[in-house]
Amino acid sequence: MDMAMMRLRREDPRVVGSFRLHRRLGAGGMGVVYLGSDKRGQRVALKVIRPDLAEDQEFRSRFAREVAAARRIRGGCTARLVAADLEADRPWFATQYVPGPSLHDKVAGEGPLTAAEVAAVGAALSEGLVAVHEAGVVHRDLKPSNILLSPKGPRIIDFGIAWATGASTLTHVGTAVGSPGFLAPEQVRGAAVTPATDVFSLGATLAYAATGDSPFGHGSSEVMLYRVVHEAPQLHSVPNALAPLVHACLAKDPEERPSTLQLSLRLKEIAAREAQGLADVRPPGRRGEPDRPSGRLAEQYAEQRTVRRTQGPGTPPPRSNGSRSGARPTPTPTPRATNRSGSRPAPRSGAGRPAPRTTGAGRRPANPRLLRQRLFVFVVVTLLVALGIAAAQGCQGPARGLGDEGVRKDGRPEQAYAPLPGDPTAAYSRGKPNQDG
Repeated sequence: MDMAMMRLRREDPRVVGSFRLHRRLGAGGMGVVYLGSDKRGQRVALKVIRPDLAEDQEFRSRFAREVAAARRIRGGCTARLVAADLEADRPWFATQYVPGPSLHDKVAGEGPLTAAEVAAVGAALSEGLVAVHEAGVVHRDLKPSNILLSPKGPRIIDFGIAWATGASTLTHVGTAVGSPGFLAPEQVRGAAVTPATDVFSLGATLAYAATGDSPFGHGSSEVMLYRVVHEAPQLHSVPNALAPLVHACLAKDPEERPSTLQLSLRLKEIAAREAQGLADVRPPGRRGEPDRPSGRLAEQYAEQRTVRRTQGPGTPPPRSNGSRSGARPTPTPTPRATNRSGSRPAPRSGAGRPAPRTTGAGRRPANPRLLRQRLFVFVVVTLLVALGIAAAQGCQGPARGLGDEGVRKDGRPEQAYAPLPGDPTAAYSRGKPNQDG
């Protein structure tokens, strides 16, 4: 931020009110912004109104109302109003100085933000807009260059003042790069602005943060304003986790846009989920399942996915589109391994199902209890087979002794039997003829 500061020019004042000016921070449609400090060393961003606007009495009265409303804003996501002088020859106001680049400069210099970063920034901005709207102020000019990324989080600047002159300020749109792509349709038509106006601008800002471009492309101010009113936004490059919410913010009808409170809650959920998904290296999913994180986040990630995807109690989570039909479900020994009470775990249903633990390389280790059970079954079956074979051999032994079974010369067994009195075959014994006969 300090690198972008410019030296004071010859025509610039050196002292405004009780603040000493040091550098130029920028210039816009309303005036010039300076870096100043008070006697205690507190740094402020001080904006001095342009001379032509200072002579407009209507502007002065409306400007006074907006400054009075801005004093009531209480929120950590806004640059606090420090002082103002509405009766000076050139009215001015000073806000808390926020160190850090603007969202526009951040994306232009380093590229689009990740889905988790966009959701986190959007959640903070939505919460800040809640405080702004509760004070009766509509920002009217929310855009990437009016959002500063400080070490403590994003901050909104120029709230409720940049568009205080109403429709006539449309002539100054071209002074800020990309501004036409962040105006709401009702602003272009000259209709009344509401908090929903800021929601539209926030949606366009989030799209820019995620893609590095305005959702309505590039072109002259007239072309951009026409697209805002009549054409659908281009959100092809917006991450899937954010696209539905951004699309809702960019609805042409203000009544169809979500509230800032709804945005804040929803974006916090998305930021938490995306942060968990990106916090660790995720191995490829098994059997076409979506990628899951490995390590300590596996159970938390799987539990959140189960709660999010379960439609009702007892309904198993659906398989992903990439899963093969007929594939076997995930085996249940892993949940039983975590049940140390000895009781049989409940069948898998919607929420609360623990996920199988994985190693850092993404491979599931063998379950010791399952291995012991399989080894025990194998030993028992082996012993039973051995006992059966032994019993069969024991039964065959006595049969030979009693029946004295022999084998004929042709190789076929000869059944032995006890001779009966008068039997002509009694002369044979063990298949041999009686030598006395």
